[in-house]
Amino acid sequence: MASTPGYQQTLDYLFERLPMFSRIGKAALKPDLTNTLKLCAALGNPQDTFKSVHLAGTNGKGSTSHALAAILQNAGYKTGLYTSPHLIDFRERIRINGIPVSQQWVVGFVAKTKGLIEEINPSFFEITVAMAFLAFAEAQVDIAIIETGLGGRLDSTNIITPLLSIITNISYDHKDLLGETLPEIAAEKAGIMKHGVPVIIGEQNDATERVFFEHSVHHQSPLFYAESHWDMVRVKQEGRYQYYKAVDKVRQAMYSICTDLSGNYQAHNIKTILTATEQLSFMGFTLTMDNTIAALANVKGLTGLMGRWDWLQEQPIIICDVAHNPAGLTEVMHQWQQVTATRKHIVLGFVKDKDVTEALALFPKDATYYFCNAQILRALPAAELQEKATAMGLHGEAYPTVTEAFAKAKSAMAPGDALLITGSFFIVGEVLEALKPEGE
Repeated sequence: MASTPGYQQTLDYLFERLPMFSRIGKAALKPDLTNTLKLCAALGNPQDTFKSVHLAGTNGKGSTSHALAAILQNAGYKTGLYTSPHLIDFRERIRINGIPVSQQWVVGFVAKTKGLIEEINPSFFEITVAMAFLAFAEAQVDIAIIETGLGGRLDSTNIITPLLSIITNISYDHKDLLGETLPEIAAEKAGIMKHGVPVIIGEQNDATERVFFEHSVHHQSPLFYAESHWDMVRVKQEGRYQYYKAVDKVRQAMYSICTDLSGNYQAHNIKTILTATEQLSFMGFTLTMDNTIAALANVKGLTGLMGRWDWLQEQPIIICDVAHNPAGLTEVMHQWQQVTATRKHIVLGFVKDKDVTEALALFPKDATYYFCNAQILRALPAAELQEKATAMGLHGEAYPTVTEAFAKAKSAMAPGDALLITGSFFIVGEVLEALKPEGE
């Protein structure tokens, strides 16, 4: 597809002019919501014109957001979806009924707001949040699913008052920004709670339960635990699909679910998704179980979700997953152990601000590694990653680009082998970019 005139220049302006977390890390973050409030006020406060669901959490936000959007969309509701980061194209962040906003719309938005951008000097994330809110308002969506970027309390998305708040889970990530302990991290995520707005907690944890309870009492927000409402029993997995029996513990009913959310960890997310669907039904949305089951079977098709235990090829097996912190990688490594292959290969890269030593301890020593770094300033250099990995008994070569590492891994594979690409959104994104059909 040919690019709209000015689209690439517009992206270059956004990426280079505005502080961007993916490129420079912590220095890109603004300490409060002032810029986002100023931007949205200048745009007519679009966030006040549509209903929304707000999601925070360490892991699972993306899958849960996309699945909820798929369910609402499949039920006939015009649905906005805001997520981050993107993997290939910036417009993945802002979708309406699964379709990214047009290149022309992005160009037009930036052209109209350039003076505002120069005056306020927002971060990249702040302007993309305002952009999403305006897109949803102009499209007159019935509801928008809004995923936080980082934390919750000070996240730019936290100027909305949603119908429902969701916190998927709490584990260690971005400790330099969110806190050194689970209760500290939970308190930041709990910052999305609003007065009287129901809150769903996806996974319970003794270390964080009191934090959520106290915040819910303070905000007079009803608190629902997904694990108290649903049980999931996996029946089988066939390549790109998983099959579950979902047990409604309140109504004592059982449902058969097939889903294209193929990671083992999706069982936790589906409990959260089903609990959220039930709450939205109480609020007047017509969401039948048949509709929900149909949508869960086609989340990727309906919303364009990528990079979550994503089967890119079956012969030989190539899988990618954006897991990038110890909790997420623990789940991915457990599933990777279950993949049957003659030899296993792993294309691996991280960003500098992760606890790489803790993450590397989770990886198997019997795989062949292809260490690499994404083309961003935050990337941990491949040679440095190789040195750390070798010290922990993981062996392989270092490559200056993801594309080279991926090409080398593919050329080394026999038909019975398997390849995993993981460690960072940016590693997976560059592989997906390399696999795009020419000219798309």
